[in-house]
Amino acid sequence: MKGSLKVVALPLLVPLAAAAVYFGAEPVKAKMEVKPTPLSAYEVYSLYRNKTWEWSTGGARFEAHGRKLVAFVDKGKGDRSFAEGNWYVSDLGMMCMQATWTTSANAGNARSCFGHARIGDTVYQRKVPNGKWYVFSHAKPRAGDEYKRFVAHDNITAKALRLKEQFLAKK
Repeated sequence: MKGSLKVVALPLLVPLAAAAVYFGAEPVKAKMEVKPTPLSAYEVYSLYRNKTWEWSTGGARFEAHGRKLVAFVDKGKGDRSFAEGNWYVSDLGMMCMQATWTTSANAGNARSCFGHARIGDTVYQRKVPNGKWYVFSHAKPRAGDEYKRFVAHDNITAKALRLKEQFLAKK
């Protein structure tokens, strides 16, 4: 009797499965897709506060007090600039820098934002709005992590202030 029940049930299940596919039901995936979770404002703040983000041509200093931002860039051949402004964070995982960038010829305002999200213990970063996500920091830090370029010491502010003095002296 049990064997005949299987023979009757199987032909009924095949049309039901076909109907589910036709109407848009997705088959169960072997591995669930994991969605990133934006970092909280405090988590983002903790990444940047009182740190210097070193770049190949300079860097930016993120002071906790007053959320002051100072940056310096030297691309060589006299192509130098500095920035003074502020940085802020949001509960959507965002860190934005709003600053006035000054060169020997002129000055202008600029804003740059970076998004931060977590999948498991790995933090990802991207330039907003159109940048691609990349690993900011692994759970166990690796040599190529962007966060390895964040240091506690301030090697930017003095360079930026010297450049500011030079630019003011020329006027």
